[in-house]
Amino acid sequence: MYDEATPRYTRGVLLFGDHAIRMMTQTPQPGETQAYTVTAEQAHQRLDAFLAIHFDQYSRVQLRKAIDSGLVTVNGRNKPIKVAYRLHEGDVVGMTMPNFPKAGPQPEDIPLDIIYEDEHLAVVNKPPGMVVHPARGHWSGTLTSALAFHFESLSTAGGPTRPGIVHRLDRDTSGVILAAKTDFAHNALAAQFEDRSVEKEYFAIVVGSPDLDQDLIDLPIGIHPYQREKMAIRRDHATSRPSRTIFQVVERFQGFAVVRVLPKTGRTHQIRVHMDAIGYPVLCDKLYGGRSKITHGEIRRKFDHRTLEDETLVLERQALHARRIAFAHPLDQRRMEFEAPLPDDLERILKELREWRSLDAPA
Repeated sequence: MYDEATPRYTRGVLLFGDHAIRMMTQTPQPGETQAYTVTAEQAHQRLDAFLAIHFDQYSRVQLRKAIDSGLVTVNGRNKPIKVAYRLHEGDVVGMTMPNFPKAGPQPEDIPLDIIYEDEHLAVVNKPPGMVVHPARGHWSGTLTSALAFHFESLSTAGGPTRPGIVHRLDRDTSGVILAAKTDFAHNALAAQFEDRSVEKEYFAIVVGSPDLDQDLIDLPIGIHPYQREKMAIRRDHATSRPSRTIFQVVERFQGFAVVRVLPKTGRTHQIRVHMDAIGYPVLCDKLYGGRSKITHGEIRRKFDHRTLEDETLVLERQALHARRIAFAHPLDQRRMEFEAPLPDDLERILKELREWRSLDAPA
């Protein structure tokens, strides 16, 4: 079993004289102040870039207006500060939530594959390539925009940029995702995610074939030390959190394997980080596996030299799919279970692997 101990950390209240900055975990309201401490990895970032990471419900223009309006402090000092100010390790950056409109999702007529819905929640089969909620560089075409168009009511508990969103899937991960229509449903579902009673099952194709048919990966995950968009296995770091993933090999091929993945915690990029950490990255995972696509020729070239130059793409996104989710209905606690079928691109590469990379094929 892959196992590492990891420290715990908490958030509290920072005091500067009579001024208190609360380190909040819930979405702050206008007039409230939220603060973050600059880590060693974030040192030397521009102030506006740092704010854009932690307050992605606002656009860069809005954040600059907040700085210019004196709503942003560094170490509790209210003296004027520049947008391009370079931060230092240990600086505490606080921002009083402005009253100007937030960069929330606008309803968009985007087709949705709705697996189930009632007056409390909806279960959606998210396609690959769709961002769940607005963020830097992705202000339209999101799942939240589609939800806002299709449903009259969505929960507000997740904040103005995340109506209805209880949990997330990465942009290029397809599959089943929950949406809450009321705050009651949202809070009840969020509590189940918090106590880990929600069952999640993923389908993945990985590069290489794990030695064991089944194993538990127990490795702490934290923020990557150099790349802002990545997570990493971090030991003895303030951002590290316990992370546990069970995987089971379902089908083996020459050079690849299909695995059933059961995450027991819900960290950002958890499956992708864990599978890469043990040497079997998710296929076509550019961020962790180093490549984002695979062609017919690459799958077949060992077995049929006529197709060596066939550059037809078989897959061009990470081979990861949220296949099943099970939870208790927030109203009456009855067990609900839903599955999302494999999308066409994963069915296509699975067929290719079975035909050309079978263990029975010539080596």
